[in-house]
Amino acid sequence: MPVDATTTAEQSSRSVPKYRQVYEDLYASIMSGTYRAGERLPSEAELGERYQTSRITIAKAVNELQLQGLVSRRAGSGTHVLSQAAPSGHVFGLLIPDLGRTEVFEPICHGMMQSPLSRPHSLLWGHSTGDPTQQEKQSELLCQQYIAQKVSAVFFAPIEYTPNKDEVNLKIVTALERAGIPIVLLDRCYSVYPKRSRYDLVGIDNRRAGYVITDHLLQHGIRRIAFVARAYSANTVEERIAGYYEALFAAGIMPQAELVLRGDPEDPRFLEQLLSKVRPEGIVCANDLTAALVMSGLIDRGVRVPEDIRIVGIDDVKYASLLPVPLTTQHQNCADIGSIAMSVMLQRLQSPAMPTRDVLLQTHTVVRKSCGSHLPQPR
Repeated sequence: MPVDATTTAEQSSRSVPKYRQVYEDLYASIMSGTYRAGERLPSEAELGERYQTSRITIAKAVNELQLQGLVSRRAGSGTHVLSQAAPSGHVFGLLIPDLGRTEVFEPICHGMMQSPLSRPHSLLWGHSTGDPTQQEKQSELLCQQYIAQKVSAVFFAPIEYTPNKDEVNLKIVTALERAGIPIVLLDRCYSVYPKRSRYDLVGIDNRRAGYVITDHLLQHGIRRIAFVARAYSANTVEERIAGYYEALFAAGIMPQAELVLRGDPEDPRFLEQLLSKVRPEGIVCANDLTAALVMSGLIDRGVRVPEDIRIVGIDDVKYASLLPVPLTTQHQNCADIGSIAMSVMLQRLQSPAMPTRDVLLQTHTVVRKSCGSHLPQPR
């Protein structure tokens, strides 16, 4: 499968050579038909001005295209696209603002790439500076690039953790829709839960994950359980909170709104509020990153995990087992999400009138020390 990719968005800016970035953009333009067979590419001087780089860098990028049999170069006549460069499959764009900042998306993308269904197709990974403050602007820019490149469809993971996320997400899907570009959502919808957009979504059953991980603490005798999430989280967190509430109800415990906290787990004032006002016996964290930050802050304050407070997460990222106290969490198979997302996308392209679908994978509990399952059950 021809993949126009970097390993993460952050690496795109820090380690991908400039010539490679130029090559990837020209490759995408050729494969999408922006530059057609027989058409002459802009001159090296023109490309150098467009990409703000030297002619040597441009020549290296074009030479890479030539080595792949995509273009021919003749002195005096320029560089032309070869007829065999016409796309044999679809060109898909990945619009994932959290790529490189959230661990789940890289394995999802690799799951797409490794799917046998993806072999005739191309998958374009967008570049990002890795700067969260520029996330909204970069996402809109990448959306416009995919529209200009006339990609066949876009895999979109809506923005989270920014005040304007809802507005920007809607702007992106509206632009893609106007351009006639199909969308499959990854991990989450952009509509406010429990509302739902009209696009297919592939992810995990977040409500059930929230239920199961909360019930795990309940089964070990923990009754005063808080739920902690970062501000402006995606609607997947609202689904996980719904599952948390449902587990408490099932155990005969009336949920209390003050036990659900949203804020910055790295802020000392937030942690002080958690300890002094909430005083939880256990904490369900919206995801493993939040759990790691909460755990670190509590340990710095002399709180013992799990002896004083038990902590669990959701995701099972790579470092979950390497935290100061290995984290009990709900494992999601990210590679399977990617593989299934590719299947869903191809089915959507084949049958555009098919009803909107949620394809939700189940998670399973990975028990480690942070939940205190090895400790005596509280009375």
